[in-house]
Amino acid sequence: MEKYTGAPQDMSGREDKEVRVYKMLDVLGIKYERTDHERAETMQACEEIDKSLGVTMCKNLFLCNRQKTDFYLLLMRGEKQFKTKELSAQLGTARLSFGEAEYMERYLDILPGAVSVMGLMNDKEGEVTLLIDEDLLKDEYIGCHPCVNTASLKLRTEDVLEKFLPATGHSYRRVKLS
Repeated sequence: MEKYTGAPQDMSGREDKEVRVYKMLDVLGIKYERTDHERAETMQACEEIDKSLGVTMCKNLFLCNRQKTDFYLLLMRGEKQFKTKELSAQLGTARLSFGEAEYMERYLDILPGAVSVMGLMNDKEGEVTLLIDEDLLKDEYIGCHPCVNTASLKLRTEDVLEKFLPATGHSYRRVKLS
């Protein structure tokens, strides 16, 4: 698996949402490494990608409350287990569940298997609250998909927090997952 710096030279055959990610990162002056690969829809599939980029891919979970009125994007280290009860208590909500694909596509322009912090650039109305596990915030780099699961990026955590999120109009809430 080859590693590249920055956007692909040839964007033909790439989805518009992927191209928009590269353009936004370039406009913001965010440097990144990239690799292209077969569809990676599980954390296990990301292990080889991790090695190629020298980063651990984030586990990105799209969640919602029971009423489907509050939506969340949770970023956490890939090896951690997600416990709904633990996070629900921190958010003060009765129950969280995985958000349906229709909401994921509506708010983030992402399909299941490609959930990523990069999707927040498509959430113009601020419908999705970003939650980041405090352990992930300690990592120098974040690994994620550019809104498609046939490529992966390695970005400085600092650049995501200080450049990317403000440009999207989003902030984040720190959570603690055991």
